[in-house]
Amino acid sequence: MTYLILGLIVFLGVHSVRIVADGWRAAQLKRLGEGAWKGVYSLLSLAGFGLIVWGYAQARQEPVALWTAPVAMRHVAALLTLIAFVLLVSAYVPRNSIKSVLHHPMVLAVKVWAFAHLLANGTLADLVLFGAFLAWAVASYAAARKRDRAAGTQYPAGTMAGTAATIFVGAVTWAAFAFWLHGALIGVRPFG
Repeated sequence: MTYLILGLIVFLGVHSVRIVADGWRAAQLKRLGEGAWKGVYSLLSLAGFGLIVWGYAQARQEPVALWTAPVAMRHVAALLTLIAFVLLVSAYVPRNSIKSVLHHPMVLAVKVWAFAHLLANGTLADLVLFGAFLAWAVASYAAARKRDRAAGTQYPAGTMAGTAATIFVGAVTWAAFAFWLHGALIGVRPFG
């Protein structure tokens, strides 16, 4: 569990700089340059992610059960994860109505993904991992919306084509992950 917690501190810590120290971040970007800043950010993020993966894998070998989720929660989690994939894709597809309305769909995707996994999993490692990501996503979304209001940020209106493409790509990506990749990469098959 130590490596999981350390990984979360590093990974979410790096991703929280803009939440807690946006002025410091801007000063460092100016001082170091965008390339150097992104390089350090990426290296720390990768190190944190590696520790999360390693620590979570270790914690799963000796799980500490806190609760047993009802089987129905798997279906709820699957539906919420589908929504999370659509939200994630909407962060990248231009001119879709989802991003136009929600403004920061990637952070909302993390929030929905983490909540879905908390509903379906009941070990201490799950609570630590998904609870940390959920707490981070709540704080990150609030901070991003506050920055948008302060800057008067306007998001372009979405189009029907952009929104349809977002939903289609999100659903197909979710299906590939749910039916094949989740089992291959995580070792858990959501549907059997």
